[in-house]
Amino acid sequence: MTLKKMEDGIYAKESTINEIQNIDGIIFDCDGVLVDVSNSYDLAIQKTTAYILKEIANISKFDPVTFKIIDAFKATGGFNDEVDLTYAAILSLAAANNLKKSGIKFLFEVIKNADQTGIKSVEKFLDNSNANVAVLKKKLDYPDRHLDSLLYSIFDQIFYGPELYFKLFKKNSNFKEHGLIENDIVLLKKELLEILKKKFGNKIAIVSGRGIESIRYSLEELLNEFDIKNSFFLEDESRELAKPNPTSLIRTFTGLKSSHCLYVGDSMEDFIMTQKAAEMGNKITFCGIIGTSKYPEEKKKLFEEKNVSLILNSIDLLPKVLNLV
Repeated sequence: MTLKKMEDGIYAKESTINEIQNIDGIIFDCDGVLVDVSNSYDLAIQKTTAYILKEIANISKFDPVTFKIIDAFKATGGFNDEVDLTYAAILSLAAANNLKKSGIKFLFEVIKNADQTGIKSVEKFLDNSNANVAVLKKKLDYPDRHLDSLLYSIFDQIFYGPELYFKLFKKNSNFKEHGLIENDIVLLKKELLEILKKKFGNKIAIVSGRGIESIRYSLEELLNEFDIKNSFFLEDESRELAKPNPTSLIRTFTGLKSSHCLYVGDSMEDFIMTQKAAEMGNKITFCGIIGTSKYPEEKKKLFEEKNVSLILNSIDLLPKVLNLV
């Protein structure tokens, strides 16, 4: 399905544009929506993978995890969590090394066989490939608690940096460099929030894979403009609630006392989560953001293939779409 280009950066079905004029609440994802993470979280995936392959797996030569690979993993619908993606990339590249195969080619073979179950589907494929990565899996100890898992620990140290890592986990970091979270680019503007608040009042919330302190560090005082009580920060919750499980979105929708809300996300997990919530009788419309992707046209095509009916380049276009300006 090809959507109609309503204006620059706005692609939608006319019926969807008409329908969302009646929404009374709005829920945001964070990464790729409120914050551009291409040089923070994405870079943390690349740096953590390289560090572990070299220092822990003792593999000196391996292919890099490119942005295309990151996007391809995320397109499967099972890798909203960046540490899951890192784990899958590490095991896949280690397997390629053991099998004497091209890392890039093998990664795309893994991705082709991955699905919404995420790391479970990758582990199953690797087990069937006789790649012999059991020792490395044991060392990484993933998924486990942040403080107990070697992979979590290294990823968090690289992402948060020494000061924030200590604040969050009460442990010293082994890395002295500034955390990659410093590279977050906040896309959300106070002016946009003021416009949305005139329409929705306090019915503006967040359902994000990040933890609340991580979001607070980047958004600072802007976070206070959201209904925190009815928001979900999934890094702080049990793993069972991870996207695309719709439970958190449904609880937020219910908590806002919304009759019809818009969920603004940028990933397949966001779309699948919204779709599942809607199938369970909750009137929630998905809005896909593509402008923060390294390959926006490819993301637009992916969303169109999945029948997403509203796609925007940026959250800055929401007031136009909602007839608020």
